[in-house]
Amino acid sequence: MGEVSVVENKKVILKNYVDGIPTETDMEVKLGETIELKAPKGSSCFLVKNLYLSCDPYMRGRMRDFHGSYLPPFVPGQRIEGFGLARVIDSDDTNYKPGDIVSGIIGWEEYSLLRSSDNLQLRNIQLDDDIPLSYHLGLLGMAGFTAYAGFNEICCPKKGDSVFVSAACGAVGQLVGQLAKLHGCYVVGSAGSKQKVEILKNELGYDEAFNYKEEADLDTALKRYFPEGIDIYFDNVGGSMLDAALLNMKVRGRIALCGMVSLQSLSTSSQGIKNLYSAIYKRLRLEGFLQSDYLHIFPQFLENVKRYYKEGKIVYIEDISEGLDLAPAALVGLFSGKNIGKQVVRVAKE
Repeated sequence: MGEVSVVENKKVILKNYVDGIPTETDMEVKLGETIELKAPKGSSCFLVKNLYLSCDPYMRGRMRDFHGSYLPPFVPGQRIEGFGLARVIDSDDTNYKPGDIVSGIIGWEEYSLLRSSDNLQLRNIQLDDDIPLSYHLGLLGMAGFTAYAGFNEICCPKKGDSVFVSAACGAVGQLVGQLAKLHGCYVVGSAGSKQKVEILKNELGYDEAFNYKEEADLDTALKRYFPEGIDIYFDNVGGSMLDAALLNMKVRGRIALCGMVSLQSLSTSSQGIKNLYSAIYKRLRLEGFLQSDYLHIFPQFLENVKRYYKEGKIVYIEDISEGLDLAPAALVGLFSGKNIGKQVVRVAKE
């Protein structure tokens, strides 16, 4: 047997708990730790080289000192984790062999030792020449599946429905709008820049789009695009946009609560929802959801969305940052809308 090689393992750690919007200084890129490029015998673990990391707004929830959520908080001083793509280097798990590409929850580091019993949503990726590998984090990953499950299962779309999507140019929103168009709906999106509005209309096929930062009054803006009202609101931002949408929903409208990226704080928000009374007389349905509730339809999602992509019926826009050193800035940028499309960090070349 040859020597087992030991390499440095650069990682991103959380310095301390964060309540508001995270900043780059809440994290640190740490050098000096090493890792053996071997999965210990009898451990049922496998060792991976990390290729891509996904930056997702839900990760902010794991940065606060709150233990009542569906995922435990990160531990200050330790590396953070999130969805990613990695190549297996060594394995003591018969389901994963060297050379396999896997997706799931991996460390924000160069190499991770994983155990499939740890509920990491791990799956082997079937490579396809027609689909970029990184799309398995966005279009064919957690973000795409969130859009697919939320739109189909929560929103119950019908042909001719009027659909509004906030953060419409983001990782989830861009697919929601395109799925709505494939269903024969009228679709309007909001985003935070002129460039994103152009992308929504010219590349993603939205019927209309507007820059919410240029609107003095969101209620007036929605009445302009939906004079007859909204059947479906796919909400990625919460706050004042959700409040305005509540005033503009049709009777028996459906609101999928997917994200609240507008909130300054997740625990002490002073901004309440003022127009909830309209849910009563309009008989609205507001439902929060997690993509992990719908994993039974993941194979159907993969088959359908791959087909739509290959047939040119949908496109997907990514924003790729190069290198682990840029990962903290990439994650923080989500909360000021710096990213255009799905934010990914490339840790290593395939």
